[in-house]
Amino acid sequence: MSNDHVALVTGYTGESGKTLLKELIKHPKYKKIILVGRRRVDYSENEYKEKTEQRQVNFDKIDDYLDAFRGADIHFCCLGTTKGKAGAEGFRRVDFDYIVGAGRLAKQAGCRHFHLLSSQGADAHSLFLYTQVKGQTETALTQMSFDRLSIYRPAFLMVDREENRPFERFAQTVIRNTIQRVAPELITTPIEVLARAMCYNTFTANQSGVEILNNHAIFRLAGQHQSSE
Repeated sequence: MSNDHVALVTGYTGESGKTLLKELIKHPKYKKIILVGRRRVDYSENEYKEKTEQRQVNFDKIDDYLDAFRGADIHFCCLGTTKGKAGAEGFRRVDFDYIVGAGRLAKQAGCRHFHLLSSQGADAHSLFLYTQVKGQTETALTQMSFDRLSIYRPAFLMVDREENRPFERFAQTVIRNTIQRVAPELITTPIEVLARAMCYNTFTANQSGVEILNNHAIFRLAGQHQSSE
């Protein structure tokens, strides 16, 4: 790959996508970032205005939007929802149909490296809907034969969300004051750590095919680049 990249991000309005976008904006080797989503975001910061291009699509009719996926060699997919927020059918539609559709068009448009934000425990044969759908999505993307497919399986994401999730906020408070102090990589992933690992993994040399990064690998990759900055 060349030294400079054009990245495309789907799911950039969610917490993971927003944090990843911040990392991409800062990195000099991403010369342009294409944002593909359902709605436009009005950014006030000059660096966002100068470095991003927004393209609006309807994910329910994604095959009509091949042109929106053209021009990028790297794709970061942070699309996702929850069963609690969207119901079982809505969860499967976003976390399988939308992601697989985006992956299919990315492949057709010439994407060489696809980054997928998945989840710890992803397993297409799982008895649990969440991990089953995540695993089925990984399988579908693997079958598309990207030059390189990076699958990230973080643990419980530590993030201050804008939306109200009282139970999650309570769980994070407990974890921060107990397990995270003793064994930070055991069951948690700070969202900044995940974003840094995804951003810099593009530049990991001599990688091709499918790679799965578990929580420990995510921490190691992020830590290497934190120390080199």
